[in-house]
Amino acid sequence: MLLLAIALQAAAAPTPADTRYKACLDLSTSNPPAAEDEAERFRLAGGGARARQCLGLAYAQEERWQDAATAFDAAAREADTAKDTLAPRYWAQAGNAWLAANAPAKAYAALSTALAAGTLEGQDKGEALLDRARSLVAAGQLAPARTDLDAALDAAPQDPLAWLLSATLARRMNDLPRAQGDIDQALKLSADDASVQLEAGNVAAATGNADAAKAAWEKAVKIAPTSPAGQSARAALGQFDAPLPPAAPPAPVPVTRPK
Repeated sequence: MLLLAIALQAAAAPTPADTRYKACLDLSTSNPPAAEDEAERFRLAGGGARARQCLGLAYAQEERWQDAATAFDAAAREADTAKDTLAPRYWAQAGNAWLAANAPAKAYAALSTALAAGTLEGQDKGEALLDRARSLVAAGQLAPARTDLDAALDAAPQDPLAWLLSATLARRMNDLPRAQGDIDQALKLSADDASVQLEAGNVAAATGNADAAKAAWEKAVKIAPTSPAGQSARAALGQFDAPLPPAAPPAPVPVTRPK
């Protein structure tokens, strides 16, 4: 039994490549330029898809979305060739980055490849479906986007972003009862998110409830006055007479990273 335990422990020990990969990932958030250099050295040393993924994460940290998407695409293709089971995750990362790069058609293709593998589950599957729905909305294809959003809610029912986007889509499709129900769920999960409060105000306005709309928009401004959501809420509040406090100086915004 002792020999078996030692053997299992040895099998689970990280390899030098595993250690180098983890170090590269750490660099991608703490020092992206250094991570770019390390990712290239790692790739030349045989790091494969993981080296390319690390490069993509470094670019994403710098909000170089097209470069990030290209790196994730390369990681996914190399992983596919190597029959690496992580390939669908790399495709999903590529799709998310293509969305950030305002390339919805490329995002749709990458995300469809990720989902076609059939191995994404739970939150990973939900996020991929959610992103593909976003790509469809960007292309004006609301009906198939509705299908993907419903599937995303089934896969990740605790994701407030899924409920938020579902409410927004329902409002755009003039399904106001559905929009109200979905934004209520988003509020239960993330009432301190300015984007959720903004949409709560939008839904309330669409249903003719001016008082609720005003209250939600005021909350959005209070939560994040200089964010895009806070600024949109401030503009919406311009139709009311009550004065608003001046916006505070912009605060640093966390960088959005691919999943």
